Amino acid sequence: MILPAPRERDVDVKKAGRLAVRVIAAVLVALSCDALAADDLYDAINRLRAGQGTCTAAQKPAALTRQSALERVARDLARGYTLPDSLKESGYRASASLFINISGADSSDEAATLLEKQYCKQILGAELADIGIYQDARQLWIVMAAPFAPRVSLSSEAAARQVLDLVNKARTASRRCGDKMFNAAPPLRLNAALANVSREHAEDMAHFNYFSHLGRDGSKPAERVLRMGYKFRATGENIAAGPSTPDGAVAGWIKSPPHCANLMNSTFTEMGVAFSVERNSEFGVYWTQVFGTPR
Repeated sequence: MILPAPRERDVDVKKAGRLAVRVIAAVLVALSCDALAADDLYDAINRLRAGQGTCTAAQKPAALTRQSALERVARDLARGYTLPDSLKESGYRASASLFINISGADSSDEAATLLEKQYCKQILGAELADIGIYQDARQLWIVMAAPFAPRVSLSSEAAARQVLDLVNKARTASRRCGDKMFNAAPPLRLNAALANVSREHAEDMAHFNYFSHLGRDGSKPAERVLRMGYKFRATGENIAAGPSTPDGAVAGWIKSPPHCANLMNSTFTEMGVAFSVERNSEFGVYWTQVFGTPR
């Protein structure tokens, strides 16, 4: 059988098809090289964190874990997104984050050398836990972060005792709270009923993700104290959201004039304090401190 000679248009189509295959192959090779370079950089950065290079730290930080969510963040940064927007879009909730952008590095070795020379402080961040890298033909984006994982590394009893000690230390000297001066005040003692009031409100705020002296049921601090059976001549409440230590909570209260005024009020003789942790809440850790003077 004799087949007809191909028409000119058919030849052009075939040539175009072969050209497209070559272009696609070239792109795939480039992407493969970029992926290999990124793999090399993950290892290089963790070697620097392990002390294998000129980057030094008093204590070697843990190795970073490769996270696909942070790789998406790095890719979005390359496309012009901001870091907060990129993190939000990826679903990665961070307690700490940073990125490094490098242009002009032709290989992973060059990029690693530049990182070692200019970015040791960022690479050695002890608070960082995860990493994602995106590389194209022009630039390299490295994102490092720590996941939002709120915790208080103390028992409820130990935290309450530390808060009490810090508050009583603050009360040993006169102090200005805003525009009002307070004299030194006698030490407070812990009260179980006030601790229960504090715990219930801290848990409610954490579990239902709000931050207010007004309870979800409309209750005010004094009403919650009475509901617990504590009969008082005077009462007051401090709340905090975010601090993971008693020191952080008390320091914040001292800096805030109304909270400081409660803390220095010589009328109060007793207190209770509690915290609650909820990862899915806005602030993670919620504190309530309730003061009282019994009748």
